[in-house]
Amino acid sequence: MDQPINVKSESSKTEFTWKLIMAALVGALGSSFLYGFNLSVVNAPSSYIRKLYNESWSLRYNQEMSSSLISIMWSVTVSIFAIGGLVGALLVTPMVNTLGRKKTLLINNLFALVAALLMSLANLAGAPEMIIIGRFIMGVDGGIALSTLPMYLNEISPKKIRGSLGQITAILICVGVFTGQVLGLPEIFGLESRWPFLFGAILVPAVIQVAILPFFPESPRYLLLEKQDTKEAEKAFRTFLGKKDVSQDIEDVLAETRIQRNIHLVSVIELLKMRSVRWQIITAVVTMASYQLCGLNAIWFYTNNIFKEAGIQPTTIPYITLSTGAVEIVAAVVSGMTIEKLGRRVLLIGGFGLMTLFFSILTVSLALQDRAPWVPYISIVCILGVIASFCIGPGGIPFVLVGEFFQQSQRPAAFMIAGSVNWICNFAVGLLFPLIQEGLGNYCFLVFATICLAGAIYLFFVLPETKNKTFNEIDQAFAKINKISPSVKELEKYPPEEKTVE
Repeated sequence: MDQPINVKSESSKTEFTWKLIMAALVGALGSSFLYGFNLSVVNAPSSYIRKLYNESWSLRYNQEMSSSLISIMWSVTVSIFAIGGLVGALLVTPMVNTLGRKKTLLINNLFALVAALLMSLANLAGAPEMIIIGRFIMGVDGGIALSTLPMYLNEISPKKIRGSLGQITAILICVGVFTGQVLGLPEIFGLESRWPFLFGAILVPAVIQVAILPFFPESPRYLLLEKQDTKEAEKAFRTFLGKKDVSQDIEDVLAETRIQRNIHLVSVIELLKMRSVRWQIITAVVTMASYQLCGLNAIWFYTNNIFKEAGIQPTTIPYITLSTGAVEIVAAVVSGMTIEKLGRRVLLIGGFGLMTLFFSILTVSLALQDRAPWVPYISIVCILGVIASFCIGPGGIPFVLVGEFFQQSQRPAAFMIAGSVNWICNFAVGLLFPLIQEGLGNYCFLVFATICLAGAIYLFFVLPETKNKTFNEIDQAFAKINKISPSVKELEKYPPEEKTVE
């Protein structure tokens, strides 16, 4: 099981091991998979949940709920997931610093278990509030997971496969979206009598992660740099890398420590004040904002409505929606296979550029959909093109970049900042897209095309390539942009902690 799978590289062999791959998959199953699942799972039962709102309101107040109030309640149900995500993102730093990366992922499953029970029993209890509360708690789970998992994967993988392993986050998000779409079909759980099982399914990946992940080690970088446990770090490296001699790997990590002089864990405020990481922070914020505001979540949340507006027959919509999930998975896998060859920069800028093109064509096709019976199918192709473009580049790379931009002592605070931006923008899209769609009609996607274009232009001029570079090399690349010495010198002003790595 521990024998490495050798992949030829430029001057040496890059080693994937079964335990490294399995740790990444199990970690993603209870994290990014559930995030993707909860993005799409609300589509199929939307009409039944709205009906539950109306019925419970009628029983309590002896009158029907107005259509406008039902729409508001539904928007809250969709968007409160992001509010929970923001809360989860704010909890990440104290959790990963105190518990470590692996234990944080494990404990995070408690939120998923509670949320699954609340949402699956809401119909039986006749209490739609349970769905809203459950969506909020599930958002907390997603907020913690989407920051902790990339941090864990970033720290357990060698630099030459860091991008490929990090793309597992994006791939499992897409698999989660697709699974939610499949289970939402009328033949499975997409009926009024079965829709609570859609939310009960959340229990399965959470339980699998709790059962399997404890058998894998903690992040060796966390053990060495923050816990000062050299023996456990060596053991973790041997497990993940599948080799006995890990002295060079330990030395590479210790080199970062010697440059930093100490392992003072930087707070969010301290990180924001550092001139030497100013452009790393700005780039992480712009990338995360573009990731959420590019419009893909609007498509995930409101796919059925978009196809309905495009003139597609209602009976056909669930199966066309299924094709979007399949395209996501294929595109994410392609990205994972090419990221170490093409690099982060090409895929990210190219993805946003293609999204701009497809959003523009989609706007034209929606405006002309009544001119010919075949025009709505152009809309479908454009939506699939937007999804493929997103998953090839922007879908997973932002999470990889945040881990690569910052040193070990800065990483938890950086992920808190990036995660907060991620979830605030997620909430904005979920809440405002119906209003944008109502106000601009068929031209609403031009807003997203503009955002994608702006993101691509910024990254073209600012983002350096991080492929196959150590954390210190990336830090040096940004030092030129920041016009200051590397950030490690700024850390010297902080008093060293009592514990040091020998």
